[in-house]
Amino acid sequence: MRRLASWLLDSGPVIVLALIAGAGSFSHVRKTAVDHGQTGWMAWAVAVCVDLTCVMAARERQRDKETGRKRTGPLTWPTFVLVAGIVLSLAANLHQAEPSVWGWLTAGTPAAAFLIAVSILERRATGPRPESSPAVPESVTAVPVLLPVPDDDQGDGAEPSPALLDYARRVADEHHAKHGKPITLDLLRARLGVSGQLASDLLRHLRTA
Repeated sequence: MRRLASWLLDSGPVIVLALIAGAGSFSHVRKTAVDHGQTGWMAWAVAVCVDLTCVMAARERQRDKETGRKRTGPLTWPTFVLVAGIVLSLAANLHQAEPSVWGWLTAGTPAAAFLIAVSILERRATGPRPESSPAVPESVTAVPVLLPVPDDDQGDGAEPSPALLDYARRVADEHHAKHGKPITLDLLRARLGVSGQLASDLLRHLRTA
């Protein structure tokens, strides 16, 4: 409940702004469609297509950032679609405006507010997550190349190298921060790619520290 309340306080105003601005822009687009011969359900369909295209393009931009998809030009296709949708919505808003500066400003406010709300929601969705640790990604399953890979018999009386011990500590800290419990011997051995004896020695050093 606390997390839900925090999310509502944080994202609620932005979502409300997006809904209100989207409704205002939707109304102007529908009226413009009616004025130019698109009557009945077609006028509603045109308005839905314009606003829903903007939402889908913004979501696709989020997906590109999450998957690390590289740009192939100055603008990605989702960005081009988003800009085109906003421009079309803004044009419809201005078409319905009183032919004056204030008329254009007030009529263009819903489209601008909708773009701002969508961009804020997109920015929050693709921001860094506090529970993830940038130092050691979860996908790392072996000791980095720069660290010396120990022999299987290194744990027999020999102390683990400081570099390996430091790396094991970061792996254990990341596991504890993400899962809320200490890392196990088998998991530490699999993550580091070392022998069971050496993993046991590393775990003993970590617990002692």
